[in-house]
Amino acid sequence: MIGVQSPRFPFGGDEAAVAAGLAALGVEFPVAIDAEHDLWSAYGCEGWPSLFLWSLGGALSWFHFGEGEYAGTEEAIQAELREQDALQDLPPPLAPLRATDEPGARVMAPSPEVFPGGSWERPWTAGEDGEELVLRYEAGSAHATLEGDGELAIELDGAALEPLEVAGPALYDLAEHPRHESHALVLRPTPGLRVWSVSFAAGVP
Repeated sequence: MIGVQSPRFPFGGDEAAVAAGLAALGVEFPVAIDAEHDLWSAYGCEGWPSLFLWSLGGALSWFHFGEGEYAGTEEAIQAELREQDALQDLPPPLAPLRATDEPGARVMAPSPEVFPGGSWERPWTAGEDGEELVLRYEAGSAHATLEGDGELAIELDGAALEPLEVAGPALYDLAEHPRHESHALVLRPTPGLRVWSVSFAAGVP
């Protein structure tokens, strides 16, 4: 297995930041940094993550762009393994981790991703661009791509949530919901923290 990091934001091409993120996730396989998106373009990637599976001999046998199709990916891998040994004992596909990953699950489209700095190329910096971010959204969960070190105070529908300790660039979970819901969100980062985006995941109806 080989991973390729094609960054969405500038810090994603920094070797030290990528190494810290991989260590935090427990990733042990080799990961290349595609800082200029050369491999991304060569393989025609259309979203994160992009999955590619090659059979013996180097023929592309499976690919998928974006989240989902986890069971299908496992089944494709097992099909390739059985080409090498049809009798080998393989485990059943991993059970879905989220309701939206269930086979045949119906999901609701979440609110669009928000780039508070004006685009994906510029972050919103607390203290320079304002003191707080106020958003309304409809989704199954909310997340923020943050950079810097400090604390993020979170208010959901007028109630304070546990503040987040921000230690380096990463995607941080803000709120999880049992299904697709509508909420009002207020973020108050300590001065200097950079907010690159606030994104939302699909939820079940």
